Amino acid sequence: MKLVSFLRDGKSSYGVVKGDDGIVDLGERLGRHGLRTLRQLLGSAALDEANAILARSAADMALADVVLVPVIPDPDKIICVGMNYHDHVAEVGRTATEKPSLFARFAGSQVGHLQPMIKPAVSEQFDYEGELAVVIGREGRHIARDEALEHVGGYACYNEGSIRDWQRHTTQFLSGKTFHGTGAFGPWLVTADEIPDPSKLTLETRLNGQQVQHTTTDKLITSIPDLIAYCSAILPLLPGDVIVTGTPGGVGLKRTPPLFMKPGDIVEVEISGIGVLRNPVIAED
Repeated sequence: MKLVSFLRDGKSSYGVVKGDDGIVDLGERLGRHGLRTLRQLLGSAALDEANAILARSAADMALADVVLVPVIPDPDKIICVGMNYHDHVAEVGRTATEKPSLFARFAGSQVGHLQPMIKPAVSEQFDYEGELAVVIGREGRHIARDEALEHVGGYACYNEGSIRDWQRHTTQFLSGKTFHGTGAFGPWLVTADEIPDPSKLTLETRLNGQQVQHTTTDKLITSIPDLIAYCSAILPLLPGDVIVTGTPGGVGLKRTPPLFMKPGDIVEVEISGIGVLRNPVIAED
């Protein structure tokens, strides 16, 4: 299934994509049972019911009639992974670490599919980072590597937009990684049953139609099962938590000359088996 969170006429809901261009409103059907968000659905036994609802229901609305918001608008945590592809480690002049490099991102920094990513007024160094996002579907602590994928609810595309000069203010990445409206998350969550092996995906980032990043997820330094096991040793992973698995080489900062996103640009992250996350870039008002 492809699960989405959306706004329609100012009201938030979530649903499942029907065909190529329709949405079955699950929030309307399941909200009365206390499942008012996609995050709540992932943590419930009603996820199987969503399949049955999809099979028997006509679309309630067109995709074009809603505003898609970040797949999980209200995650308990967003854990981002830095330096997780060897070509990116090499281009920034670092060495791979034995353990994954982690930092946090805040939910308020995210936008959904087709929503504008916002170039901050304080910087001209707004960089793209195409990544695979893993969304947790089942709670766990000290999860064994061999059982890690059983805790995945699904996968989505992520553009982990980075403000490079602010990122380099100190040794901590946070200041450059969570500016308002700089991270894109979508277009939807593809449930884990449709992607049994997330190491066999192809990721591509395009800026104004030009390919700027390309990789396959088998090249991750720390694999998805290992990331889940490692993060769950730190604190419990909850349904709706997001692990953003890292970007490959080709970032704008390390091109000659540097290639940063600017107002008027269109940036896309495409992952096989998931789809295309597309966002315009605008200037901060």
